Amino acid sequence: MKHSRILAATAALAVFALAGTAQARDQIRIVGSSTVFPFSTAVAEQFGKTGKFKTPVVESTGTGGGFKLFCAGAGEDSPDISNASRAIKASEIETCKQNGVTEITEIKIGYDGIVIANSKSGPQFNFTVEQVWKALAKQVPVDGKLVDNPYKTWSDIDPSFPNEKIEVYGPPPTSGTRDAFVELVMDKGCEASVKPLGLDADATKKACQAVREDGAYVEAGENDNLIVQKLEANPHSLGIFGFSFLDQNADKIQGSKMDGIVPTFETIADHSYEVSRPLFIYVKNAHVGVIPGIKEYVAEFMSDKASGDEGYLADKGLIPLPTSERPGVVAKAVALTPMGS
Repeated sequence: MKHSRILAATAALAVFALAGTAQARDQIRIVGSSTVFPFSTAVAEQFGKTGKFKTPVVESTGTGGGFKLFCAGAGEDSPDISNASRAIKASEIETCKQNGVTEITEIKIGYDGIVIANSKSGPQFNFTVEQVWKALAKQVPVDGKLVDNPYKTWSDIDPSFPNEKIEVYGPPPTSGTRDAFVELVMDKGCEASVKPLGLDADATKKACQAVREDGAYVEAGENDNLIVQKLEANPHSLGIFGFSFLDQNADKIQGSKMDGIVPTFETIADHSYEVSRPLFIYVKNAHVGVIPGIKEYVAEFMSDKASGDEGYLADKGLIPLPTSERPGVVAKAVALTPMGS
């Protein structure tokens, strides 16, 4: 194991040398998930305050966009860490390998809920996953056939809902939040409606996951704060984003219930709120020891004062790892144990 790490470090140094740099970049570069962005930024600020290393540069590119940059290669021009609101895909790992990024450490930093929120001046909804699917699916069954979604108002979905236009701001396809929302809400919500149609696997997947493009669902980019602003400006609209943005704006917006459960720190932690997912950071091991401070940044992120039960990230809406899971995750993170080891 030591021998392979020495080889990896040597290879990394060679990559930086070939890049023609007199010395390696002296500031950590982080890309990826807009959901993880506020947590990663808070750690970067605390890390920078020690004075030993420069404050890392954190960019919100979306999970998919982050992995694209992260897996493009090793060297000064490529990021050191990628934030993610879903696990890295096998296809992304393969892209990394093809571009010489062979040792990656996956670190689960905690959990988050995906919320459907609106302005506090609007009604609080109580959705089922099936109702959300019917509101947002590109096609829905009518008389035994899939047709373009005919539902225009919330009362079309359920008579108890307001007679107001369906208008939902949400993440684009490059977003990990979008991936998780499709898996946790759209895929589950379509089952009762689509299963009786007897479609094959590919057609079922398409019917379940395709989001309408007629203006009812509006892609709002990778900036979740922008969605919050749009909800304030338009009390009749709803938005989809990570729980932390609801938590930080609780004076302005409210989370919809899912099957009667309000999204809160406690209901996400105990999994009674069904739309929850793990959050990650991924470290490019070839850059450790070449770009200063990566190991120390990870240690700060996984410290009790940051991501523990009473840590400063919990104040920002991160749901900490349960005590049964945390020690093992922290040990692997601090050791920067590569995936597959």
